[in-house]
Amino acid sequence: MKLLLGLLLLWVLSSEGNADHLEQGKLKALRSFQFSCEQAMLPETPSSSVHALRPADIKTVTAIGSLQRTPGSGVHHEDLLQSTGKSLLEVSMETLAAFISSFNPSVLHHFPPPGAKGATSDSQAIDLLHQAEEIVKLMKENEMMDFQNDWKLITVFFSAENLCSSCASTQPKNCILDNLEKLKVVLDFLYKKVPKAFVNLVDSTELTTSSFACQDYNNVSNPSRNQCNCVGECSTLDDNILRWSYQDAWEKLLESGRFDQKDDFTVVLQPSLQERNLLLRPGRDGFITTSKTQVETLEEDYTFMAVGLWNNMMEPVGQKQPYGVTKMLQVQCPSRENPYFFTYRNSNYSSSPETSNTKETSQERSYGTNIPCFDQGPSDTVPVSVHNLKPADIRVIAALGDSLTAGNGAASKPHNVVDVLTQYRGVSWSGGGNENISTVTTLANILREFNPSLIGYSIGTGRETTDNAALNQAVAGDRAEDVPAQVRRLVDRMKNDTRINLQTDWKLITLLIGGNDLCDFCNNPAHYSPENYTYNLQTALDILHREVPRAFVNLVTVLSIASLRELHTSENNTCPKLLMRYLCPCVINPEDNSNEFKKLVYFNRKYQERTRQLVESGRYDTTDDFTVVIQPFLINVNMPKTQEGLPDSSYFAPDCFHFSQKSHSQAARALWNNMLEPLGEKIDNQPIEDEIFLKCPSEAEPFLRTYKNSNYTYPNQAPNYGSQLLCEDRSPSSPPATSVHSLKPADVKIIAALGDSLTAGTGIASDNLLDLGTEYRGLSWSIGGDASLENVTTLPNIFREFNVTIVGYSTGTGNENDSNAFLNQAVPGAQAEHLPAQARNLLRLMKTDPRIDFSADWKLITVHIGGNDLCNYCKDPDHYSAVNFIRRIQETLDILHKQVPKALVSLVEVMDLVPLRQLFVDTQVQCPTYMADYLCSCVLTGEENSPNLTMVREATRAYQLGIRRLVESGRYDTHENFTVILQPFLQNPKIPVGQDGHPDVSYFSPDCFHPSQKGHSQLAKALWNAVLQPVGQKADSFDFMADIILDCPTQDKPFLGTYKNSNYTYPPVEPTNEPIENWGSDLSCSEQAPSSRVPTSVHELQPADIKVIGALGDSLTTAVGAKATDLQTDWRGLSWSIGGDGTLETQTTLPNILKKFNPNLFGFSTGISKETAGFNVAERGATARNMSAQARELVELMRSSSKINFKEDWKLITVLVGGNDLCQYCLDKEAYSVQKYVKHLRNTLDIFYEELPRVFVNMVEILEISGLRQIAASSLACALTAKNVCPCFLNPEENSSELQEIKRVNRDFQAEALQLINSGRYEEREDFAVVMQPFFRNALLPLDRNGKPDLSFFAADCFHFSVRGYAEMAMALWNNMLEPAGEKQTYNNFTHDRSKLKCPNPEKPFLSTLRNSGFRNSDLNLEKTEPSVPYWAVIVAAVAGVLAGSLLIWLVSGRRAKRRQHETDTEKNIKTTSL
Repeated sequence: MKLLLGLLLLWVLSSEGNADHLEQGKLKALRSFQFSCEQAMLPETPSSSVHALRPADIKTVTAIGSLQRTPGSGVHHEDLLQSTGKSLLEVSMETLAAFISSFNPSVLHHFPPPGAKGATSDSQAIDLLHQAEEIVKLMKENEMMDFQNDWKLITVFFSAENLCSSCASTQPKNCILDNLEKLKVVLDFLYKKVPKAFVNLVDSTELTTSSFACQDYNNVSNPSRNQCNCVGECSTLDDNILRWSYQDAWEKLLESGRFDQKDDFTVVLQPSLQERNLLLRPGRDGFITTSKTQVETLEEDYTFMAVGLWNNMMEPVGQKQPYGVTKMLQVQCPSRENPYFFTYRNSNYSSSPETSNTKETSQERSYGTNIPCFDQGPSDTVPVSVHNLKPADIRVIAALGDSLTAGNGAASKPHNVVDVLTQYRGVSWSGGGNENISTVTTLANILREFNPSLIGYSIGTGRETTDNAALNQAVAGDRAEDVPAQVRRLVDRMKNDTRINLQTDWKLITLLIGGNDLCDFCNNPAHYSPENYTYNLQTALDILHREVPRAFVNLVTVLSIASLRELHTSENNTCPKLLMRYLCPCVINPEDNSNEFKKLVYFNRKYQERTRQLVESGRYDTTDDFTVVIQPFLINVNMPKTQEGLPDSSYFAPDCFHFSQKSHSQAARALWNNMLEPLGEKIDNQPIEDEIFLKCPSEAEPFLRTYKNSNYTYPNQAPNYGSQLLCEDRSPSSPPATSVHSLKPADVKIIAALGDSLTAGTGIASDNLLDLGTEYRGLSWSIGGDASLENVTTLPNIFREFNVTIVGYSTGTGNENDSNAFLNQAVPGAQAEHLPAQARNLLRLMKTDPRIDFSADWKLITVHIGGNDLCNYCKDPDHYSAVNFIRRIQETLDILHKQVPKALVSLVEVMDLVPLRQLFVDTQVQCPTYMADYLCSCVLTGEENSPNLTMVREATRAYQLGIRRLVESGRYDTHENFTVILQPFLQNPKIPVGQDGHPDVSYFSPDCFHPSQKGHSQLAKALWNAVLQPVGQKADSFDFMADIILDCPTQDKPFLGTYKNSNYTYPPVEPTNEPIENWGSDLSCSEQAPSSRVPTSVHELQPADIKVIGALGDSLTTAVGAKATDLQTDWRGLSWSIGGDGTLETQTTLPNILKKFNPNLFGFSTGISKETAGFNVAERGATARNMSAQARELVELMRSSSKINFKEDWKLITVLVGGNDLCQYCLDKEAYSVQKYVKHLRNTLDIFYEELPRVFVNMVEILEISGLRQIAASSLACALTAKNVCPCFLNPEENSSELQEIKRVNRDFQAEALQLINSGRYEEREDFAVVMQPFFRNALLPLDRNGKPDLSFFAADCFHFSVRGYAEMAMALWNNMLEPAGEKQTYNNFTHDRSKLKCPNPEKPFLSTLRNSGFRNSDLNLEKTEPSVPYWAVIVAAVAGVLAGSLLIWLVSGRRAKRRQHETDTEKNIKTTSL
């Protein structure tokens, strides 16, 4: 029973008394889930223990719960569903019953007591104990169940919210205890009254729309305060800590074993629901109005939650995961090993708290310190300049920020997590003033040593609204967007404080913000973008700058927050890990090296960088009595470590998130020292665990350091990207030019461009990632016309210096259809296949625009394309092959050549993108590495020597070579008014590197992929110079950082360079080479001797130990076509895997290689006769179905041979089959299905495994056969012949569903065969191994010099291989045999090289198996993308994930046209395309 729909039908029919209700409101959402648990037989006897309870044992399902809301909190979900839909209780119960009915169709379900599903106020709430009593009564009265003997599943939804609303005057600890007592009463009742019960306890607090932690835990002296009046005043921090505290209390209650004294009863705490505001989720309708859509949506959400609950019942305690509705869940099934619901006992869950095995660093120094400064006096007169401000001149101190500045948990006792809610402002690093410097180190206490009259510091505890908070206006939980409000309160407090003279008193204000932004950024990257972060900082600082005279502002750069992960992952501390995930999910939850983690690091760095840029803009240095100074001591701060090198949690509050007083003390010291360090020399990586000695103002520099008294110059914020053109002769031709070869710059009247995002101007002037959707066409290197050459360097602006009337350039921003784009028809994301359409659009515009005399005006058209083709090449090498790329370029140029008169087409060579990797692999560069996959996955991701990258490198060369040959063919030089000139300067780009040795990102937009205006300026200069350079003398490299001087036409070379006016002769198209006489190889391995003794283990088998060789297969193994013109003969002696004709020097075959190690090798084929076939039992036309017969034949041949010792001799057998299965698949899909293919392979290998001693089996992976279409298309003869040989691959239309299906089946053949080999089925014998040799997995089609399929590798039928092709197969197989599993080459390298054969590794000279490659049986899934699903499903899932990405990624990824979904490995440094 696979589909849940069927499951539901069975359940409905079998549940008496409930059918009518179900028919009225079946859970539609359940139809979205597949339930693939196998039908289970009902147990003969139900389990006697709750710790061995299976789903099939459950007879009754029910639920109780109180989901009330706090008065005044707004409309609750349950209100919405009270009269129109089902409650969470009902939906959960129905869903769980539906799943259990798959195992026990007679399961019953009891609906909650009337009134339990609706939300009411506290005074009207139905007591949970009363519900429990009612449900017990209902079960006892139900005649269809045996109350004493039937197993019951009871789910209790319990919320902490309501229970705390009545204890506003108590401390949170009392509130938690009160809550716990009420829960105990309910569970105790169930424990005493209900036999045979499994109870789920689910925290449903998150389903409220209000906060429950809104009482002031710092101000417990005001018992009259009403909680109902404080809704909205409490922070997320309060919510999270109390939420964790309740769950921790519940967890400890259940871990105590209180409800595990009987073997027939248990309570398990299931993870909490994670949806705080269902109705406010994206895509939901309005919040208040009830609609059918809302009701259906909520029922769907509740169903998803219930599925999450079911899945957690299948997970051991300690491994359960929070759940909600944010992603589709797979329904889990009981495993064979653990077919029961998990409890504390059967999970082997330890309830003992974690204890540290290491001693955390003790605070040997006290939290106090002393000031070693002798000069502590103020200035002689009150300074008027902030740049002459001494510490003692500071009269007022203030602080802004979040809970770090508020002091949350700073003085909390160890393990007292709830006390983190207390704001110990008196010990806050930047604003606290408790006691004095000898006992409490804070910035205020340091300054009080210089000026005892300092005011504004906070003391004691309390929120920002209390009097003792003073001018520490930091608010726990605040983000950057909240700081302007803090500033407003601070200014008001200073204005209203009679002790402060706002105009004359000097003020020190410290601001640190951003931690909470980073903790939540992943939930809304656009909202928490670096740009918004900086904008909010700017808004706050602007208020201070405008309204607060005489102020020195410390802007402390946000810390590197990722180091917090070390505390979470360390097992040697008592940190509340779940709470840490609550407090900072975007930092704690991502996997290491995941895109989410890379995005966090990027956002963190950008916060820091843009903060610095804001200050360095000089915005706050317009008056002499105000400045903002960056204090960077936290920028590169690392996690403090113990003496053992482990994270030291003593520097943190009990929640392991906030600072302890130990860290507050250190931060105060580091901040003070930063304030005295000159700009440009400030410490930005203060080790927190080191002893920090306070610095003193020097006699020479007694002031707090500013940019001015540090003699620091801010970087230029507004660079000019203009150029000078020093050309004297700017005149046009006289008389007007009639030939494209005598065209002067001033003769050009029309300028146009085709291409992709580079030409469209994506991100040129962007200062943030969100702006990358903007196309700055007016700044584009080859076609932009904004401003003039004086301040914007582009090709049109240079040409306008020669002809001011030139038209066609683009201005401003917009897409290709906007009028200001004009003749810039480039489209972001365009690939070569889109170029012909761009050419037709350009043609239409030029013909219809009244400003253009189409027939008479000379035109310069710049064409650049290929980046997106290369970025996607590894996903579909066939589609993006060099042949296809050149064909599409040719089609474009043909359109222009045929229809555009008087035109010079400047074809800019395909750019080598590989150097751009430097920007994404250098960890010191602030680039969005998490976007690498979206920007250009084939280039920017993977290892340096990965197959994908090798493939792209080769494709780049093939593209470049193909374009060069196309242009040099003379195809576009048939008349005098048209030519195509190749501009090769992008062939070898050099990435800019700064003085620090790291890539200089100023040449790039924020994505580090598209050039910035600085980069476009350089490109424009290089392009202009290339246009003037003679053909044959053009630059073939480009250095972003070069000082490029604009060239001028000279008297002897006044024209744009063409082949003709350069006196350049195109080279011959086909250079001749000496013919190769044979396809032999050279092999000179130092060690060719056999093992010192005959090995007994196949994992220690050396090549020379092989005495017998055999082969199974089809016509590829009989070597049909080896002599290219003869297709009727089986040239077995030339067979790649079994042929023994000649020697290795004249013919490369596997036996000829092995004969170098053992000249007495037996079994290989010779000649063409069946009698000399040896142990080659392959037959032409064979399919996988024939393999078991061939296997039996081979076994009998070996057993009966007098030439071999059947038991003692080591045998090597090679198997390759499947081509005929694939070619005939469409004719009989059942007979040639993937399942049948694998079954036949399994039967074959089973025969060997059971009957052959001492054998090593090469299972050669079926080749990727789709490239056969490309071979067939290369000639008419091939097309006619090959279609008869392989109709299922050659007959379908391009992009048809039939073709996609056969490609998928091809991949499934590979994947499922690999799964069989790596399943461990053949691992029990020490003298037997089957190894997958994958060199054909990504078959690459060899190309000739013209970029066409090289048919010298193929027989006359264009399907089988020639002797040359078979030789390449033998080399690839041999090399695969020596390569360790997991490192085998997965593509063919079809190039002639006699030295390609590898030698055995002297340290491990064995044929590689899984075991001797370092893999155990449990690690066998080595090279398979996803063994349990077809290849295409993996790609679909990946694409779905991309489509579900954020708006940010959508904007960036929109730069590309449709992305190909075919992933593959790649080739080596060879001239090929995908076969």
